Amino acid sequence: MIYGISGNTKKEKLWAPVAHLVTWLLKRDLPFSLHQNVARGLIERSLVDRDICDRFCTDDVAATSDIILSFGGDGTFLKSAHDVGTRGTPILGVNIGRLGFLAGIEVGQVSETIDRIEKGDYWIESRMTLEASLQSDVPLQKNWALNEFVIERSGSAKLISIDVLVDGTPLNTYWADGLIIATPTGSTAYSLAAGGPILAPGCGAMILTPISPHMLTVRPIVLPESSVIEAQIPADHESYVLAADGQSTILQEEEIKLTIRRAAHTINLVRLPEQHYFHTLRTKLMWGVRHTK
Repeated sequence: MIYGISGNTKKEKLWAPVAHLVTWLLKRDLPFSLHQNVARGLIERSLVDRDICDRFCTDDVAATSDIILSFGGDGTFLKSAHDVGTRGTPILGVNIGRLGFLAGIEVGQVSETIDRIEKGDYWIESRMTLEASLQSDVPLQKNWALNEFVIERSGSAKLISIDVLVDGTPLNTYWADGLIIATPTGSTAYSLAAGGPILAPGCGAMILTPISPHMLTVRPIVLPESSVIEAQIPADHESYVLAADGQSTILQEEEIKLTIRRAAHTINLVRLPEQHYFHTLRTKLMWGVRHTK
């Protein structure tokens, strides 16, 4: 098993555990690869010898690894997921962030978890993704998403109007700050903050969640995973933004039709046998916690 190591190099909490992991892997004679940005940071901080970093450095950990250890929060995990793309390399999220719905383990559990992986004591959980296409020559920053696509206004205080069809049938004209099209994975991200429901990862569904809708009767709706969603902004609007997992494309052409459907590929997460999604919810959202004086 080759372990790819990547992470959020803007977090100082990254460096000590990664340096410890490199030393531990070398002692165990376990193969690994270092993302070039991580290797550069280790060298700059004199935490790992340059020759070791040069030996194991790569600009594409997904191509050189069997499992990627992604140190950071959910944003870092999403970046690792997009680096993997359609290749299917499993990702183990190592939480050094705050909330960490996508992280499989905490930073102090890395060595123990690798020992368990070496023994085959783990499983792979596949998460659905969405893909988007435009009737336009505008290149999208990202054309697929693990969490969500978001259509929202750009640099204007005005609300945005979004005409939505599902499987060719008109659903609604959303008059709001924007619209979120989320996966079950993304149900605990922006969609949850905007009032959307939480879906367990195994649900074959997607969520339409309006952002601050003008009408109180407009509510989030859960659609089958087979749905084809078409969204269009009328011609009288200013520029707006289409974001895929936080990566934004500004659209200025009039009446562009956006089509979103389930993508063909999944993102694979490394899980331990005892890990359950409900445990994650209880821990991260503090469900069942009794507040005492």
